[in-house]
Amino acid sequence: MKILDDLIATLDDGSVIREVHSCAFWTAVVSKNCGLSSTFRGDHPNHGTVREVGNLRGKPALELAGYAKSDNLLEASIGMAAVNSLISADETRCVPENALDILMAKGQGKKVAVVGHFPWIPKLKDVAEKLWVLEQRPRDDDLPAAAADEILPQADVVAITGTSFINHSLDKLLNLSRGSFIVLVGPTSPLSPLLFDWGVDVIAGAIVDNPEKVIRAISEGAIFRQVKAGVRLVNMVKDRPR
Repeated sequence: MKILDDLIATLDDGSVIREVHSCAFWTAVVSKNCGLSSTFRGDHPNHGTVREVGNLRGKPALELAGYAKSDNLLEASIGMAAVNSLISADETRCVPENALDILMAKGQGKKVAVVGHFPWIPKLKDVAEKLWVLEQRPRDDDLPAAAADEILPQADVVAITGTSFINHSLDKLLNLSRGSFIVLVGPTSPLSPLLFDWGVDVIAGAIVDNPEKVIRAISEGAIFRQVKAGVRLVNMVKDRPR
């Protein structure tokens, strides 16, 4: 979890927690900003009760960000949303694209590995020379997550789900992907340039502009593509000219 330790160390902020919403598919935490994270819940083996539940509002946001290091995946989901709530993205380094835009361009005729099953997989498969999909719960042609040791070193382009922060697999995945073009994908992904120091080339994340609209949707059970307003998908690019 070295990458988490380094990331949290950059969040020198006195903000307090204003809201915590742990919903079916997404978690939102409001402190300095509104941060999002996927919700990992009871069907995961490390699910457990959340510490000090009912008393999280008013806590220092940095304290709740520390939950991201928990082995309790629900706590870690809340912690990652708290981490993201403390990051104000440098929009001069961002472009208004989603992950597929850059993966289609970089993956043309290349060997591509994707950690996590995303709805755009079939489109990427059409342009890649070879596409591997690694999943904790494989479906269709997916490979089990344990195949990462064999597959990732072969790939020219690697897309890694931001939820790898929650299950603490990111350090290993980045190490296996050295030398590849690496894209960190999904709203759980922190829009922090620190990740470029760890070998990430693009962070495909999200900026919440209207917390009320986003929280209303996820509280009603929305998956991310059902959140129609209040959030923008952006790519933060390493060494983007200013």
